[in-house]
Amino acid sequence: MNKAITDGVIFDPPPFSDGLDVWASGDGTPGSPTYAGAAPGSFVPADQNFDGCLEVVKVETVQSVRHMGETPILPGCYLRISTRVKCTGGPLPAVRIAGWAGRADGTPLSGATQTGPSVQLTAYGEVVEVSAIVGTGDRGGVDMVWSGAAYGHFGLDITGPNSALVRIDDFTIEDVTSIYLRDILAFVDVRDYGATGDGTTDDSAAFEAADAAAGGRTVNVPEGTYYLGGNVTMDNPVTFEGTLVQPQQYSFVMQRNFDYDSYLRAFGNEEEALKKAVRALFSPNDHESLDLCGRRIAIFAPLDVSAAAGTETFAQRRVIRHGQIVAASTGDWEDEVASSEASYAPANPKVLTDVVNVGAITRGMRVTGPGVGREVFVVSRNLAGRTVTLSRPLHGGAGTRTYGFRRYRYMLDFSGFDALSVFGMEDIEFQCQGLASAVMLPRDGTGNQIRDCFFTKPKDRGVTSIGTGCQGLQVDDCQFLSAESSELVQNRSSIALNTNNNDVKLRGNRCVHFRHFAVLGGQGSMVVGNHFFHGDSAPQGVRRAGIVIANTNCQTTLSGNYIDNGFIEWTNEHDATPDLGAEFSYGALTLTGNTFLVSDAKTSFSFLVVKPHGTGHFIQGLAVVGNVFKSVKGNIDSIEAVDDSFAGLNLSRLRNIEIRANTFNGINSPTFNPASVKHTQNTPARNWTISPGGKLPFGGRPRFIESVVPERRILQGSATHFGHFYTLPDDDPAQRTFRVVWSEQVTGTVRAMVRADNPA
Repeated sequence: MNKAITDGVIFDPPPFSDGLDVWASGDGTPGSPTYAGAAPGSFVPADQNFDGCLEVVKVETVQSVRHMGETPILPGCYLRISTRVKCTGGPLPAVRIAGWAGRADGTPLSGATQTGPSVQLTAYGEVVEVSAIVGTGDRGGVDMVWSGAAYGHFGLDITGPNSALVRIDDFTIEDVTSIYLRDILAFVDVRDYGATGDGTTDDSAAFEAADAAAGGRTVNVPEGTYYLGGNVTMDNPVTFEGTLVQPQQYSFVMQRNFDYDSYLRAFGNEEEALKKAVRALFSPNDHESLDLCGRRIAIFAPLDVSAAAGTETFAQRRVIRHGQIVAASTGDWEDEVASSEASYAPANPKVLTDVVNVGAITRGMRVTGPGVGREVFVVSRNLAGRTVTLSRPLHGGAGTRTYGFRRYRYMLDFSGFDALSVFGMEDIEFQCQGLASAVMLPRDGTGNQIRDCFFTKPKDRGVTSIGTGCQGLQVDDCQFLSAESSELVQNRSSIALNTNNNDVKLRGNRCVHFRHFAVLGGQGSMVVGNHFFHGDSAPQGVRRAGIVIANTNCQTTLSGNYIDNGFIEWTNEHDATPDLGAEFSYGALTLTGNTFLVSDAKTSFSFLVVKPHGTGHFIQGLAVVGNVFKSVKGNIDSIEAVDDSFAGLNLSRLRNIEIRANTFNGINSPTFNPASVKHTQNTPARNWTISPGGKLPFGGRPRFIESVVPERRILQGSATHFGHFYTLPDDDPAQRTFRVVWSEQVTGTVRAMVRADNPA
């Protein structure tokens, strides 16, 4: 800032050669005596040191020389008043710059320092420069602080013995505000501390020195390219005109302006800025979250978050929030594909051995092949041992087989973390554009969270767990929008999410037109308040499971969900020994308060399908209470079924099944347990054979008769019969009826409460 340049302000007083009538021997205010009159001074047109000068004889205790013109004093503007002097005769005096401070109304500014540093002249003929700085702020180097002054009369004071003969050169008044500019604007410039900005010289030390000197002021990075060859932490605010270059293994932490916008200004490239911001998030800093500032950030390849963070383990809360990450159409999103022969043994349920071409198999690949269930991934490999560790066991039994391996490409890939806990993603849209998958979770970890996010058109997967990094995972209030909405259900392959570990919470999500919403592999999951729908426009179309529960004793609750054109599939496809052994069979599943809807489906469609992959299994704990089941554009036969593609259920061992208080619309055979069965016997008989009429679940047997209640009179002929009776459950060879046996031949109507299970 220079007012003479920017505003055309003239500060320099006129030279003495223009006349001495504007140079006073008083304070310079109007009426002061001038050196053109009686004052003891005269103009010397030629001097060996000065082109023209004022020669003054000191006759006063303080001999003053003042310019009578009003030099403006502007807020934030600092002036240096200077001249050169020499003594040519008499006693050697002292000299100092001096002035008179005036307010805007013409009155003097009281209390203001009006003299600069005194300089003693020590030799005749020696030219000495004398100067002082005046300004409105009390800053270092300011000799005369004139806060509130509007103008001044500046000049020189001669002090010391009288009779000194002093020659004074023309005065110069220059704007030196630039000296204080950084203080005025609270800036510290990294160049002042040695930064070069040439793109190759390591400026790390200069940045740290500037930050140390800032003391709360802003550190400015001017135009240029600044190479940082080490870790740098800035404790003060930083602004950027230039950009930074820093190897990925080093962190740049901005403690005072820690957000994505700042990193974008610092590094100038969206993808690089995201990587450096992520690295800083996982570095020691004062922030638990990274704000993407609502930015739309294009990335051109999967972001390896562990590599960007510079660590493989982390267990402190960190959050990335508020932005949109886009898979660039020109990026590298091609899947890695491999095929290999390998051996499997149920005794080592998560390991493939003798893997051919093991070097082509990488962490995070999805495994397919004979005996492989859904969502089985490679957790790790051992090149020397030729083994591959899997996320889930295989159900196909021992043998050597050929397996397929495919590595989907995820926008944010956390699989490089061996363990990552309490990490969160909030209010982020993953714009996959049908090119990439969205998020791969870490190999291990606990308590990670995904909230209020959009997963828009993932090519293959929304959220994938390849290991146990889904322990306690919370996915809340997210939207999963498929890239396959135009496809028929049977042609869809994308899956919104999967889990392998326990205590997962899926709450308030909306999922549209995926093959599956979720494949749940652990126990203790809670699926609450979600809306997932998977239909298409085909008449009598195929329908797939919305939720796949891949664990027999699942300890899982589904409550308050809207399940639209999908169903719940309960399977043990991740069991290395799928035949029932010394283990819990199917149980601990609760369905309460859900709305189930299907339209234009085959009559064989069911909302709950149990699919055992081995023999001997049964159900030992199931509650289906307070749900709504509805079929439109055609009825379906029942709400539940057993898929016996591999094996059926042992119906003789059903236990603790409650199916009650549900609402049925468009269901040919509503299911209950216990079921209320009404029977009317018109022909006199002692043995009444009664069928539950398809009301018992899973085609179950009438194993227990809880009660038999006559409706009106039981008749023996025309007389009321008061004799006794007893029941025989599972009476016929097909085990589909039961008997009520009377003491006499009777007729009448009874209502029985019948169970397909043992409630004890």
